[in-house]
Amino acid sequence: MLKQYETVFIMTPVLSEEQMKETVEKYQKFLVSKGAEVVFEDHWGLRKLAYPIQKKSTGFYHLIEFKAEPSLIREWEVTFKRDERILRFLTVVLDKHMLAYNEKKRNKAKAAKEEKVQ
Repeated sequence: MLKQYETVFIMTPVLSEEQMKETVEKYQKFLVSKGAEVVFEDHWGLRKLAYPIQKKSTGFYHLIEFKAEPSLIREWEVTFKRDERILRFLTVVLDKHMLAYNEKKRNKAKAAKEEKVQ
């Protein structure tokens, strides 16, 4: 049975724009190759960390929301641990309340974006 997950990962700030995009693409391809469905993703950009990680005070944040089999998550997290470009990551299972909240938040952002265009 597919469950919906959300992963936020922080990439090292020493990456160039191209290297950062390649890293994100690598993880998208990993999910798709394993039969997962990417529902939503958002690049939060370069942000200040709450505390230094590996002597870095900033990092590129990226969020991926996806549907996958629970057995995939262990392999997913091992790939993050092996990648030196990843400072931290967190994967959570979304329950019905979190799914509703995320959907509401996306619709609100979409409406605000459409208003701005008009």
